[in-house]
Amino acid sequence: MSALPPAGRLQWTDVPAPLRTRLEAVLEAPVTDAVTPAGGFGHQLAAALTLADGRRFFVKAAPTDDPLTAANLHEGAVLASLPPGAPAPDLVGIHHAADWTAVVIAHLDGPHPDLSPDSSDPGQIWSLLDKLTSSPAPPPYTAAVATTPSGAAGLHGWAVLLANPPGDLDPGVRHRLHELAELEATWPALAHGDRIVHGDLRADNMVRDHDRGVTFVDWAHATTGPACIDAVSLAPQLVLAGHTPKDIARLLDEHPATATDPLASTAFLAALTGHWHRNARKPAPPGAPGLRAYQHRAAAAGLAVLGHRLN
Repeated sequence: MSALPPAGRLQWTDVPAPLRTRLEAVLEAPVTDAVTPAGGFGHQLAAALTLADGRRFFVKAAPTDDPLTAANLHEGAVLASLPPGAPAPDLVGIHHAADWTAVVIAHLDGPHPDLSPDSSDPGQIWSLLDKLTSSPAPPPYTAAVATTPSGAAGLHGWAVLLANPPGDLDPGVRHRLHELAELEATWPALAHGDRIVHGDLRADNMVRDHDRGVTFVDWAHATTGPACIDAVSLAPQLVLAGHTPKDIARLLDEHPATATDPLASTAFLAALTGHWHRNARKPAPPGAPGLRAYQHRAAAAGLAVLGHRLN
């Protein structure tokens, strides 16, 4: 596999010339600019390409034997299988050259949504989650994700921390370690379901497109599961954006995706925060220098919401 950059993402100029030439041929115009959006933690090329005729496309590319290429191809299959009206961009094509693979996706024009309390974007996102999870996933989508196990089902961390509590663990967390470990242990039995799951829902994995409104991007972790997964994953992001943990806990009590199975929602939140709390203590992986700091913040926000659900 080609050497990875020491930090940050691959750039358009890192892509081998044969693949760049092929993409310009199939897109019918030379690339005049390539912009890598802020956010994300992977090392692959993930860039908005501007062509000489003004059209724009989003491209993900990496060496074919890079683990992220499998994720890119999975995302391509998912985008091609989602039901009409799903909050996702269209797949344009998949191309190979020089032992690299590129997935070309329709470009969305707009900023990331504003998750702050004063914004209307969170309300639209919750409505999209209700629509997306209100009925079982269609057969084409189920087939597209059938060979990709759910990463959510294996999330854990509290049992590991209970076995060897770190010296700097917050006293309030240390006091609840047994409770948290027991709660996350119930999650694997509740982790299965037939609903569409994005699997990595954060503000930087959404775009407020000028024409389509809020749209979910980066479907590389998509799978099926219970309706609560994306809604619960979003809860800590809203706390980080300024919402109070109490308000978000109340929202989880009321939203259809989480209210229909409160036990699964609470167990998943425990497993997710445990995963973050455990992983945040590991060395940063290559090409993702901001990941551990983000996990620390997200774990604290998720625990604050979980505290309201447990109390």
